[in-house]
Amino acid sequence: MTRVGSPVGQETRTRWWSLPRVVDQRVVVLAWASFVVEVVLIGTGGLVRLTASGLGCPTWPRCTADSLVSTPEMGVHGIIEFGNRLLTFVLVIVAIAMFLLVVRTRRTRPELFWLAFAQGAAIPVQAVIGGLSVLTNLNPYVVGLHFVVSTLLTAVTATLVYRSMNGPRTASRLVPGWYVGVVRGTIAATAVTVLIGILTTGSGPHAGADEAVDGGRLHRTGLDPAILQHVHAVPAYVLFALTLVLVVGAVRLHLSSRWALVLLVVEFVQIAVGLTQARTGLPVGLVGTHMVLAGLLVGAVTVVTLSTRASGGRKAVREPLPR
Repeated sequence: MTRVGSPVGQETRTRWWSLPRVVDQRVVVLAWASFVVEVVLIGTGGLVRLTASGLGCPTWPRCTADSLVSTPEMGVHGIIEFGNRLLTFVLVIVAIAMFLLVVRTRRTRPELFWLAFAQGAAIPVQAVIGGLSVLTNLNPYVVGLHFVVSTLLTAVTATLVYRSMNGPRTASRLVPGWYVGVVRGTIAATAVTVLIGILTTGSGPHAGADEAVDGGRLHRTGLDPAILQHVHAVPAYVLFALTLVLVVGAVRLHLSSRWALVLLVVEFVQIAVGLTQARTGLPVGLVGTHMVLAGLLVGAVTVVTLSTRASGGRKAVREPLPR
């Protein structure tokens, strides 16, 4: 048994409580936590909209003019909206912890430092956009911007996970040029699919607030949701076709097809959920699932893109720049 005062015991305690100079398991765990919290926030944000709780807290940054928290008079809508705001503080804690774990590696693993910094810096931006969405009576374009930033953060945190597990990018490309071109096509198709999906949701029946106010028209884009559903499907099918090319190409080239297959599965489920919700009157559960899958889709595309180049391994470091 190691004595508490022994050098080995002291080394163990120092190693656990001190900030790491190399990427260890704590960094990987916090990177995964960052990604998971971002996806969960997409889900809870969707819950706010789908339960018409977008104005459950009618003002910002307070929940009401006189209270920081929801009140019993506000009912379940206030609880849902305030709960979503509280979850942001979980993200803040995770982001701060992530940043502290990589701050001493900023010279040897600068990509982790800047990814963690970007995640933390985006939190107040998201808070302001969320506040503006409330103050503008859930303007659909402001709400849509909120979702755009959320999906971008899933890309940032997915990159954080990949780099913490696989190390920094090297100059070695693992795939031929045409394969890179197809990957870039999937990125473009993903962006178009997500953006049109946001417009479709902002035009549909789930306005995010009480329909008693102007029939909910204040919270919608005014575009025809039936037409947008068909327009939304076009880039989604293009994306699916391009991903099939990636999977087949990886198999034919004897490359790892793991992440391309993950992307294909996410897209298959996403398309299945999208078709089902369109044919069943847009039930809340399926629409919320579709939104969460959008975040997972962006994360999967990000990893597929990163995997086209070799990585140096978790223990790899870059030569420190001269002081």
